[in-house]
Amino acid sequence: MQPACLDMPVTKGATLRKPLLLMQPTYTYRPITAILPTAPLQLTVPAHGLPGDWPTWVEGSSWSALNRDKGREGFRIAKRVDADALEYNDLNGLGQRAQGGTLVYQLPVDLTGCRAALVITPKSGQTIELTTENGGLAIAGLGRLLLEMTAAQTAAIDWAEARYNLDITFSDGSVQRWLQGKVTINGGCCHG
Repeated sequence: MQPACLDMPVTKGATLRKPLLLMQPTYTYRPITAILPTAPLQLTVPAHGLPGDWPTWVEGSSWSALNRDKGREGFRIAKRVDADALEYNDLNGLGQRAQGGTLVYQLPVDLTGCRAALVITPKSGQTIELTTENGGLAIAGLGRLLLEMTAAQTAAIDWAEARYNLDITFSDGSVQRWLQGKVTINGGCCHG
């Protein structure tokens, strides 16, 4: 499996809390049986199987604004209402007569019994290890890790750029690299 690439900006002196969603490599397809004309938009997808708020795409709906091509367009976060219903807060369905389509998503990775380690390696300077053992990473549910660097950790960074890898050790002892990318330091900014 090829690890996903995700760059990670860090602001010196600020706490970094970043949720990481780990998904299986294959897609799951569920038929949409109803698209309600509500704001926010609600979909009926019987037995959708989503664990909570989760990245999704919709294909083949009669409403083009709802459709997303999973190969070329970013996902939309679906909020789980119940076992058969989802909501898209960013879409207003009032006045729409949408119907049909397929909900597409990747199932979350089961992290039960797993250990995770995110290692940040600068060209020069101190390596930072964030793990499920030292509190830098926490398993927050199916397919969910929470990365946390304290304000003291980010303030102590003495480099401008580094690389990182996220490795998951499964209960059978196998290790898989799930994420990698650049870590860049910024000074923080405010737009008013």
